[in-house]
Amino acid sequence: MTGEPYPVEIDAEKNPFLTGGVKIIDGYGRMLVTAVGTDTLWGEMMSSITRENTEATPLQERLERLTSSIGKIGVAVAVLVFTVLTARHFTGSTKDDQGKPLFNKDRVTFDAVFSSLVVIFQQAVTIIVVAIPEGLPLAVTLTLAFSMKRMVKENALVRRLSACETMGSVTAICTDKTGTLTLNQMKVTEFWVGTDQPRGATAIAGSVVSLLCQGAGLNTTGSVYKPDNVSPPEITGSPTEKALLSWAVADLGMDADALKRSCKVLHVEAFNSDKKRSGVMIKDNVTGGVVAHWKGAAEMVLASCSMYVDTDGAARELGVEQRRNLEKVINDMAGGSLRCIAFAYKQVNGTEQSKIDDDGLTLLGFVGLKDPCRPEVKAAIEACTKAGVAVKMVTGDNILTARAIAKECGIISSNDPNGIVIEGHEFRAMSPEQQLEIVDRIRVMARSLPLDKLALVQRLKQKGHVVAVTGDGTNDAPALKEADVGLSMGVQGTEVAKESSDIIILNDNFDTVVTATRWGRCVYNNIQKFIQFQLTVNVAALVINFVSAITTGKMPLTTVQLLWVNLIMDTMGALALATDTPTKALMDRPPIGRTAPLISNAMWRNLAAQAAFQIAVLLALQYRGRDLFGTDEKANGTMIFNAFVLCQVFNEFNARDIEKKNVFAGVLKNRMFLAIIAVTLVLQVVMVEVLTRFAGTKRLGLGQWGVCLAIAAVSWPIGWAVKFIPVPDRTLHDILTRSKSS
Repeated sequence: MTGEPYPVEIDAEKNPFLTGGVKIIDGYGRMLVTAVGTDTLWGEMMSSITRENTEATPLQERLERLTSSIGKIGVAVAVLVFTVLTARHFTGSTKDDQGKPLFNKDRVTFDAVFSSLVVIFQQAVTIIVVAIPEGLPLAVTLTLAFSMKRMVKENALVRRLSACETMGSVTAICTDKTGTLTLNQMKVTEFWVGTDQPRGATAIAGSVVSLLCQGAGLNTTGSVYKPDNVSPPEITGSPTEKALLSWAVADLGMDADALKRSCKVLHVEAFNSDKKRSGVMIKDNVTGGVVAHWKGAAEMVLASCSMYVDTDGAARELGVEQRRNLEKVINDMAGGSLRCIAFAYKQVNGTEQSKIDDDGLTLLGFVGLKDPCRPEVKAAIEACTKAGVAVKMVTGDNILTARAIAKECGIISSNDPNGIVIEGHEFRAMSPEQQLEIVDRIRVMARSLPLDKLALVQRLKQKGHVVAVTGDGTNDAPALKEADVGLSMGVQGTEVAKESSDIIILNDNFDTVVTATRWGRCVYNNIQKFIQFQLTVNVAALVINFVSAITTGKMPLTTVQLLWVNLIMDTMGALALATDTPTKALMDRPPIGRTAPLISNAMWRNLAAQAAFQIAVLLALQYRGRDLFGTDEKANGTMIFNAFVLCQVFNEFNARDIEKKNVFAGVLKNRMFLAIIAVTLVLQVVMVEVLTRFAGTKRLGLGQWGVCLAIAAVSWPIGWAVKFIPVPDRTLHDILTRSKSS
């Protein structure tokens, strides 16, 4: 159930319960079934996996609040405009091009009144259409789809589209150890003979090497198969056996086939979980000598030894001081997250024994095995820490091994005195309130059950964290399902884990989790850029039409023109701003989290500056354009429409980066952006110069086009200058709330 298949002692008094699906490896007994189906631990875990998660993602929650607010504002402005235009029209304040009132009190007919109301209602509805950013869902979907396609090339297969953007909001990652932080490949990293640590087989007497090869190659459940003299040997067995056999072949030069030919196995003692060792009795076919070999947990084997072998092959008495030194070696290995295995032997007189004697053994040596950390993990965790994402290791391993691996990976550091290392049963015994109190400080949870990991994820979410979980086993499935983003391992992950996840890490590399986080932040950033751009269009259009409607009774932008702006700015803008790729700078800022506003203070600053410029210039054209440029009303209206569209095109460059002053950096690399800008300009020329009747426009001269382009180009220096204005990190709402409370 923990994902770590180590033997667990079942005791009638202290630990009497078995869980469904376990394997009995030693002993006998009678069992009483107390629960079946969903009442078992396995059933409870599988129930949590099959439960459908209908929670909205952090971005979906923010977008829902934003669109609701914009919709309310748009409807309010539309109602106000309808009321004002209706009042002006029927009081005779609205006049035509010749200055005559559009409404004639002397000739009132139903058709005239109805037609006037329909036109006014049409203008009001257009304002609602322009106000609500219909392109927002398109921009979000395009950004997510584009990112999803690019993430596959970087070994992250996205199964649920919204997981792309949710990774950008992640504040905590709960990761398992085996196979994710480590390679899940046991390897011998330390070797001791007696009290010495030889550099290799050449520093040891040949007799000792021969005995070690027998102990590793014959006292084993694994096997070594060498198909030919060219190919590397194929080694099978448990991770521990594979590691020991690989070490014997590579470091000791063991020839498995020759060893089997030279020796005959007389008796085998299988691994016993009480004594934690296994034995084998062999006979040398050349000398006829019989030797018993033992291999197992170092402290258990050492307790049965009375002699030890030195590197020169001489057997020496194991005194108190030597035993103390060897015990220190074992403890140091355990503290370094190594699994310490001891080899011992005993010369046997006669071959008629039915049992191998395990007293008075001679110690051959120790090996320290380790499941090494993935080489890229430490740098990846440092990147997460720098980005403000807390990494928490949750494993079924023992607490000493978990602590040592966590230190090696950088999850635990000396700069973090408040970090907690806890075992699953301790966390399980706490009340939900106590769990909530310490959950932020937990760095490592050892000896954890699947439901402990699930509880940890739930408590983190209750504290407002956006949680990602990585895992590869069936035991990780409940937490993967519960997390905001579940990431399973594609190589070593089980099918249950993959089905419960949102993203599959195809190369089982923790660094890919960092890559997914970077892409998530890029998605969120792209959506923010589009929102800033879109709201600038909406605010400017609303204010211009509202002010003009109140003061003149007419809107400078016709219904068709407003819909055209809405169409090309929503669609083209979404395509242009959704295709930027992530930069390393995205991981230098804190995570977005669950509660941060979708529109930041910097976005409000940029939006306000551009919208104010567009409103001022276009209203000036509305009121003084005919006098300044000597144009008629239709030509002036066309210049207002053209200048407004060109302002949005130029502002797309400003929207490429919310904070950076040089918005042209890397623009040539984004061919999609440049192509969309070119297409938008061509379509605008067609709209103004060709589709005059449809758009209600009049052809413009080169000078008038030059004026429109010059007006639009001013948005670049404004966009550059406004970014020198500092903005507070806290929102206006937070500042006002805290000032009231203080």
